[in-house]
Amino acid sequence: MSNKKSRKMRVVESAEKFFAQPVLEVDAPGGENRSSYRLVFADRTVIASLRPNFRRTHIEAFTLQKLWPNCTDLPECLGVDGEILFQSDVGGKRLNLEISKVNKTKRVELAHEAVASIFRIQAAGRKVKLHEALPHLGQNQLWLENFVDGVDELGAFSQGRSANLDRPAICEMIAYPGAQFVKWDCRSGNAAIGPDDRLRWFDCEYSGARHGAEDFAWLIGDEAWPLKPEVMEAIVADCFDPGTGHTLDDYLDYMALYLTFHCIQRFKLIVHETSKRGWLSKTRVRKYDDVGAHPEFAAQICRVGSYFAERNRETRPVARDFEEAELVFLNILKDSLKLAKA
Repeated sequence: MSNKKSRKMRVVESAEKFFAQPVLEVDAPGGENRSSYRLVFADRTVIASLRPNFRRTHIEAFTLQKLWPNCTDLPECLGVDGEILFQSDVGGKRLNLEISKVNKTKRVELAHEAVASIFRIQAAGRKVKLHEALPHLGQNQLWLENFVDGVDELGAFSQGRSANLDRPAICEMIAYPGAQFVKWDCRSGNAAIGPDDRLRWFDCEYSGARHGAEDFAWLIGDEAWPLKPEVMEAIVADCFDPGTGHTLDDYLDYMALYLTFHCIQRFKLIVHETSKRGWLSKTRVRKYDDVGAHPEFAAQICRVGSYFAERNRETRPVARDFEEAELVFLNILKDSLKLAKA
């Protein structure tokens, strides 16, 4: 019996015992290689997750249980059976797919709701002091150095101005004590729109504590996210919650700093993925929530990185490197379009 089949059978057997009713249908919304299944019962659908890391399953369950009384922008934890987490189904219309289908006005509306809901989730986390109970993320020196040293990847696509950054100073600027609950991994593929037209976030297995702006970096620095960086910055400013404990300008400065290096991490993933598999279609990337291995997505992450690197004096050399890298991918895109027409 294959691991995939045995894993699915384990989930179904556990669910039928836990809910005391038969599972009528099983779907893998993120693909067969992902850890979550949509289980169809006679009266409802449930998401069951059998994650490879037992500890993360219980972090996710704990986070959802703590947040749910004060926040319905996430799934409800229905229970845990050993390594398997059961949660309510927030809907099958994933944000990364939906936002690619609608016009510009609707895109801004969806983006606004996505940002506002993250602020609400964080506020609920503060209310129950989740930052005191969850792991503090990205705090050790090795993590910080690896995060900042990612700029070296831009050297092959630009004049490599980033090589001269004051890296120890930037590591110190990025290091931030875990004073705020963060959901983490707020890529658009981790949100969905339900039958009630409500946008909700899911996947809290990496939740922890940090500055707070990192959640918006994950969303804005999602290479398949189709909105311009200046539009997203304005939306964050419009939704800003003073309860974060920061002034708006300080918050946006830190978000820009973190986003600069987050975009580099996404850039590295794209370069690595294309070296292994070549370019993929945008449809495939969105359907499977894959790394954005398409020249248009690569250009987008460079555009976002350049915009936010420009905000802080310490990272302006990175902005120039991103601009040059963007031209590389735009030329690849232009050549591929010519070939398609030939």
